[in-house]
Amino acid sequence: MFRMYDLIQKKKENKALTVAEIDFMIAGFTKGEIPYEQMSAFAMAVYFNGMNTEETAALTMAMANSGDTVDLSGVDGVTVDKHSTGGVGDKTTFIVMSIVAALGVKVAKMSGRGLGHTGGTLDKIESIPGVRIEFEPEEFLSIVRDTGACLAGQSADLAPADKKFYALRDVTATVDNLSLIAASVMSKKIASGANGIVLDVKTGSGAFMKTFDDSLALAQAMVDIGDNCGRKMAALITDMNIPTGYAIGNTLEVIEAIDVLRNAGPADLRAICIELAANMLYLANDELLIEECRKLAVLQLENGKAFEKFIEIIAAQNGDPKYLHDPSLFEQASIKYEVLAPESGYIEYMNAENCGLASCMLGAGRLTADDPIDYSAGILLAAKTGEYVEKGNPLATFHTNNESAIELAKEVFLREYRFSNNPLPKQPLIYARVTKNAVEKLV
Repeated sequence: MFRMYDLIQKKKENKALTVAEIDFMIAGFTKGEIPYEQMSAFAMAVYFNGMNTEETAALTMAMANSGDTVDLSGVDGVTVDKHSTGGVGDKTTFIVMSIVAALGVKVAKMSGRGLGHTGGTLDKIESIPGVRIEFEPEEFLSIVRDTGACLAGQSADLAPADKKFYALRDVTATVDNLSLIAASVMSKKIASGANGIVLDVKTGSGAFMKTFDDSLALAQAMVDIGDNCGRKMAALITDMNIPTGYAIGNTLEVIEAIDVLRNAGPADLRAICIELAANMLYLANDELLIEECRKLAVLQLENGKAFEKFIEIIAAQNGDPKYLHDPSLFEQASIKYEVLAPESGYIEYMNAENCGLASCMLGAGRLTADDPIDYSAGILLAAKTGEYVEKGNPLATFHTNNESAIELAKEVFLREYRFSNNPLPKQPLIYARVTKNAVEKLV
């Protein structure tokens, strides 16, 4: 029998906990047998001393096994999941799941809602009229078996220890610890049951991790955890100094995703989706080289198979396909306000987080968990970093039904814009690929 007091003392002295000790702690905390003050003390000890790879993997598995787990054994073939650490304009899930499902790889995807400057995949898919995201387990698996993919909301009983522990970390200033972040993310991914997991680790002003070094450390930690838990893993470190694509906001992002699935759309969004999909295919098929996977991903966009698969997935989730065939049917915001460039020049810097916050203020996101969502609200960028604009020409168009929000949103949006007289070097989209054995720098 263990005592929580002893485990706190042990971690305070920077000693490693055993698997049995971590299992005892997480089980006791989840059941309410270990009080919040003791768990807070443990979190602070970890914050200062960290956890080694084995401890972090044990914490991940203990939280993953604290509630329901998704059994995908009834789904034929390899199942692969994709997780993004959160950014602005990130609508990649719709595109990559459609590409890989079109190639026979199963995607049983559970996503969350947006809060703050980052958008939520569930909010975006729910902007398609009729779409369901809540399913009984067998219905969820049936859709995955029949269509190749399903995008659902996370069960309240999926990794409940993580939810409880995260809430405690949030009020004790212990969120930003690498081991705890990695375990939190991976506990939900492990509980979701996929054989392989591709991580999209964002870096830059609109990301949780602002620097490449921090993003690389997080990617390596999560890949190590997944490998220790018997999952095939790969992580891409992708740029979030600039929003992905030009659309920020739920319906606007769905429409932009449709553009890419129709073999058009912004080049940066398309390129990131191809690389993510290629890595998902690579994890699912040991016989393919990564370059072959890229070619297959491109082909699914060019031949229309990915778009057809997206329509099939949405229809299986009760969404109305006519909106996908004709995006002009989506409800539009009543106000479209152009934000004009204050000077001429090449955009030298734009703060992606400010873009996301401005979109929230217009109604597209939540600043608190209880805020309502206006699916039609958001921002359509006219130009991004590196592009030239003339003074008085549009930088962006605000879409909103709340006229009183425009001025403050505009102030936040423009807060850190900088312009240059000279062209800028091209920004990288993908900085590195991280696997169990290597870090491949791509710039």
